[in-house]
Amino acid sequence: MLVIGSAQAVNIVVSIIRVKVVALLLGPTGIGVMGVYSSLKDMAVQAAGLGMGSSGVREIAVVRDEEERLSLIRHLLFVAHLIAGTLALMVIWLMRVPISIWLFDDATRASEVALVGLVVLLGLLATSQLALLQGLRRIDELGKVTVTAVLASTATGLLMVWWLDEAGLIWLLMFQPLATVTVAAYFTRRLPKRQLNHWTPLEMWHAWTPMAKLGLSFMLGGLATTGTVLIVRGTITQELGLEATGHFTAAWAITITYVGFLLSAMSADYYPRLTEVIQNRPAAIRLINDQSQLGLAIGGPILLLLIGWSHWVIVLLYTEEFTPAVTLLQWQLVGNVFKLASWPLSYSIVAAGRAKTFFFLEVVFNVVFIALVFLFLPSFGLQITGIAFLVAYIVYFVCAWLLARNLHAFTWDPVSRLVLGVHAVLAFALLLVAFTFPIATALVAPVLAVSTGLFGLRLVLIKIGPEGRLSQRLTRAYAFIGWPINGTS
Repeated sequence: MLVIGSAQAVNIVVSIIRVKVVALLLGPTGIGVMGVYSSLKDMAVQAAGLGMGSSGVREIAVVRDEEERLSLIRHLLFVAHLIAGTLALMVIWLMRVPISIWLFDDATRASEVALVGLVVLLGLLATSQLALLQGLRRIDELGKVTVTAVLASTATGLLMVWWLDEAGLIWLLMFQPLATVTVAAYFTRRLPKRQLNHWTPLEMWHAWTPMAKLGLSFMLGGLATTGTVLIVRGTITQELGLEATGHFTAAWAITITYVGFLLSAMSADYYPRLTEVIQNRPAAIRLINDQSQLGLAIGGPILLLLIGWSHWVIVLLYTEEFTPAVTLLQWQLVGNVFKLASWPLSYSIVAAGRAKTFFFLEVVFNVVFIALVFLFLPSFGLQITGIAFLVAYIVYFVCAWLLARNLHAFTWDPVSRLVLGVHAVLAFALLLVAFTFPIATALVAPVLAVSTGLFGLRLVLIKIGPEGRLSQRLTRAYAFIGWPINGTS
């Protein structure tokens, strides 16, 4: 988790710089256009990929000690993503004019829309390579791919934006998967050579079918989310204009991208590990509780700090023009407390191979979110997207908990309940105070973040044990302040 977390931290810093430069050069409209391109790309990747990147991780984790089977899955992943990406490229190119009119009410962006198809192809090829590394738990290589690709793609992409203005946004989007697939291919080529067996069509079909079935749930669930965001952005553009879409995109980027780094760090190892023990209920329940505690212990203090400092964060990452996104961001940050808590639960459904159940869970969030936005956007304005995000994730969390209890007899242990309860109560309290006393919230938030951070760090040290020089120093520091770590929480 530390390796991927460090890589994602670099990714976040570089992403902050990337978005800041785009905001300075192009303003809210440029951020809005970039957000629409990204949503189209995400939706196409989800639809064309059939979720086989995620299901492939599970399959590779299961068969990684079976050389012949692993070779077959590795071959299938690459070929399936290559074919899917090529088909997606062709469809988007043929539909470039209608898509441009639908998203922008303007056909002049058809050329840039067509290039999104190439971004999708590159993205799917990168997905097949990353799935292989993650399934094999090659964590160091995953970290190196993340850091190298983001640095290279950001440098070249921002040069294109500086040179071409708004027309350079599509190239900024394209260089990210291009760099990822190039760097990832370097590492996957260094893996043990796969067997060059001549598999029969029936063997390939039997290997592809279970991955496609589980992947279909990933695809439909992911497509529901990316499609929902794309529809919401289009609705905001039509009702409130591209500038409002830029404000929504700014808040959404912080909510999803910057909090998502923690989920990416944990999932790199958690998903394959959970897959290996999912049939052992006691072990699975312990692992789910551990991940829930770690996610909230590490991410919770950051969310509390961001709620209080949302205005400064928005101005720092974007410009003063984006201040309408502040309240929207605060609502979404409270929703992220429940997202962090529900994430380990939802992965228990995936690890068990319950495709239909996982799809149902993803649909729940999107139905609640988009329904509230459509119903109340005219009366509440842009702020309803933040309120809807919070409500939808509370509903999602409850459903994920009930499903995990039904499938795995999951129960929260006392520490998990304490960590979730503390962060949920504090997040809601900060949100309420922020509406009337924003200065007080800005002063209280860092105090609460430090307090919960100390508790969370202590919890992490209990989990990882005293091994390592840094852990020993921190353990001594807690003993010095009168809060010794004795192996219990």
